[in-house]
Amino acid sequence: MNWRRGRARMLGLLLTALCVAATAVVPAQQGKPIAGENTDFNSSLNRPERDEWFRDQGFGLFIHWSVDSQLGVVISHSLVGASQDYTNRFFNDLPKTFDPTRFDPGEWARLAKLAGVRYVVFTTKHHSGFGMFDTKTTPFNIMNTPFHRDATAEILNAFKAEGIAPGMYFSPDDFYWLHKNGKTIQRGTEAVQPSHNPGLLKYDSEQLRELLTNYGPVDVLFFDGEATSLRQLAWKLQPNIVVTRGAMMTPEQTIPGMAFDQPWEANDTMGSAWQYQPQNDRYKSGRELIRELVQTRAKGGNFLLNIGPKPNGELAIEQEERLREIALWMFVNSEAIYATRPWIITNEGDVWFTKKKDGSALYAIVDPATPWKLGQWQDLVLHSVKTTAKTEVSVLGANGEVIEYAPNVTPKTTFHMESDGLHIRTMRSQRLQDNRQWPNPVVVRLTNVEPALTPPRVKTEAYKWSADGGSVTLEGELLDMAGAKSLEVGFEYRSIEGEDVLSRTAPWTAAKLQTLTAAGKFTTTVEGLSATGRYEFRAVVHHPLLALYGGDVVLGRGQPRR
Repeated sequence: MNWRRGRARMLGLLLTALCVAATAVVPAQQGKPIAGENTDFNSSLNRPERDEWFRDQGFGLFIHWSVDSQLGVVISHSLVGASQDYTNRFFNDLPKTFDPTRFDPGEWARLAKLAGVRYVVFTTKHHSGFGMFDTKTTPFNIMNTPFHRDATAEILNAFKAEGIAPGMYFSPDDFYWLHKNGKTIQRGTEAVQPSHNPGLLKYDSEQLRELLTNYGPVDVLFFDGEATSLRQLAWKLQPNIVVTRGAMMTPEQTIPGMAFDQPWEANDTMGSAWQYQPQNDRYKSGRELIRELVQTRAKGGNFLLNIGPKPNGELAIEQEERLREIALWMFVNSEAIYATRPWIITNEGDVWFTKKKDGSALYAIVDPATPWKLGQWQDLVLHSVKTTAKTEVSVLGANGEVIEYAPNVTPKTTFHMESDGLHIRTMRSQRLQDNRQWPNPVVVRLTNVEPALTPPRVKTEAYKWSADGGSVTLEGELLDMAGAKSLEVGFEYRSIEGEDVLSRTAPWTAAKLQTLTAAGKFTTTVEGLSATGRYEFRAVVHHPLLALYGGDVVLGRGQPRR
């Protein structure tokens, strides 16, 4: 880590020009709504104290499981565009063979607790319309299978027994209802939304009333679709419930570039599939998942990690392995995840930050490309932190006194301030694996420290398509320079064509940067985008420590946004 010293010296003059103050995290910016998605987050009736409770939890477990897990197929969506024969066999034949004889929700819950999970969200009804609960509204439910047990009740009870808060996923979209009512199965269009189908809204409302009446208090509710009136019913039935999707940002398969000082939740899979798929699915490594947890918390969000049980009720070994790897990391480092909020910046290179919401501690979560070797001294320079007379620095999980089989080494962390930042000398001294290797982040805990700079801020603004639709002009605003004489600004954009509502899987493309010597608006024209496609973009300012972003804005189809 000595390469940091050279960079630190180069930054010295810049950092002395920056004010010693924290900056407020800018709020989310909303783009063009997608059909079936509620974006009026300001109308949320989540109680403030319950939003605070939710933000403190940090880590949740999503469970996607339904009748079509038997086929190893994408959950529900195979019905869109399906033939009449496929559709009939899906609705009539699949329930006859669903019998998870190895279903043990207590085992799931115990593993989740070990992994540090604080709340669970179970798919009570996905888009197919199959009820994984005992409902009187439709025969298309788990009670009309050979299993003939209320999986929702058993799962929620098992997790509650382990002290994990119960949560429900509910889809207002219902392909079974559409099919029974002679409507083409589709998603993301107004014609199939509850607001355009009074019968579907009544049907959904009856099911939601069952779920929020028959299963005791529910802490978290996730609406995957149009939720405008249904969320009102949820808050009426259970005023303490926290509605996530439908009342806050819930991006899928992506983490926003900026931090938010408000509740939000990142939803991600262990591979590429939500439901169990034994083929065509590449699992992320445990390190990748821990990195996503860390970066989400650094940006103020909760991380909702999904599992997809096998049709027999077991967890695939790949899913269990990753949960156990997370469990070990959380056993050591969960202090840096629970009840934390963003620092003045999200990261300095490969060092990510969280801070206790009461200000009692700052956590520098070090995730270098080359993992630290056990017993080897490492040098860190943190430019956004300055010490006080009471500052203490240590590594989570370690006592700083001994390292196994090295009696002549005292692995105590030391630190001192220089003009370019806080210099820390530390090491990984706790052996967590037999082979002495550990690929996951090390967390340095700092108490009684203060911010050492104010970062610049940038805002994503408008866009305007050219008359022929062959190019689009993007507009942003650099809100302040934070004491710098010049800064590079620009935009990033990506395609979201064919994505599922809030899912984002395409990488960002960077437009050409420009240099500003004063705060103000800036524009860039991007060629080659299709005016009939769907894209989103965000403004970016490059600070010497990191890139800072504005909110993500969806580009309309050839329409200006002013």
